[in-house]
Amino acid sequence: MTIAELLESVRRVEVRTNRLVNDMMVGAYLSHFKREYVPGDEVRDIDWNVTYRMGRPFVKRYREERELAMILAVDISASSGFGSLRRTKREFATEIAGTLAFSAARSSDKVGLLLFTDEVEFFLPPRKGRRHILRLIREMLSFVPRRRGTNIPAALAFLNHVLRQRSIVFLLTDFLHSFGAAAIHEGVRRDTLQEVGLTNARHDLVCLHLHDPRESVLPAAGLLTIEDAETGELLELDSSRSSVREKFSKTNAERLAELDRAFRRAGVDTLRFSTAEPFAQTLQRFFETRRGRRRG
Repeated sequence: MTIAELLESVRRVEVRTNRLVNDMMVGAYLSHFKREYVPGDEVRDIDWNVTYRMGRPFVKRYREERELAMILAVDISASSGFGSLRRTKREFATEIAGTLAFSAARSSDKVGLLLFTDEVEFFLPPRKGRRHILRLIREMLSFVPRRRGTNIPAALAFLNHVLRQRSIVFLLTDFLHSFGAAAIHEGVRRDTLQEVGLTNARHDLVCLHLHDPRESVLPAAGLLTIEDAETGELLELDSSRSSVREKFSKTNAERLAELDRAFRRAGVDTLRFSTAEPFAQTLQRFFETRRGRRRG
């Protein structure tokens, strides 16, 4: 990608995500982390930046989160480069992360970025401002990883070490190598759940599961050779046989169900996004649901 192409890509992401933030997200985001001023609130708790933009007084919901930081932890392993439709999972992740980042920026919150494979590849500490958000988007689009694998526990352990302030951490990944067949034998699933639980206790962890429809449904296209992007392992399938397609779908449905059960048991909020579908309404409903839970 040339510099001109990169800048154009960043600009497209900014335009799309800003539109979503303006149309849908800012109210939902603010309602989760801020609330309108009511008589009796401490004047010193008023968030003047938000108050100015919204045209009415808002206070921060939690005094201990007076300077909230959002961390976007994005999986850029080889599997993130897969996309059966018009965009890869990594491009999809960039749009979701960009929407979250601009929502946080409208609320004057800091945003940081972690890019990881099976090691921490890049970390940008939380800061404020549009220029900082644009840099985050640029890095998400253009950073060239050194490694191909995935190690979610290592990424979360890094954040638990460097983050001194309680933050909201959005983990964007496909979970293929944490809840795939290989993970059972390697203990990866157990390690992932342990670190997810620890991170959620120290911070506020939200897992965003990025899913491409082709990962669950095989086309009837005859003999296929499927390559694991991270390990290079090859698997040959005769997709013309309905029994093969059904087994493939069933195996992946079981994997997704196990992932959902595991995170429910861990008490961690998890959202699944398909690259074939819009994501803004799912995010909006998430923040609104959380607002309702916290009021209750």
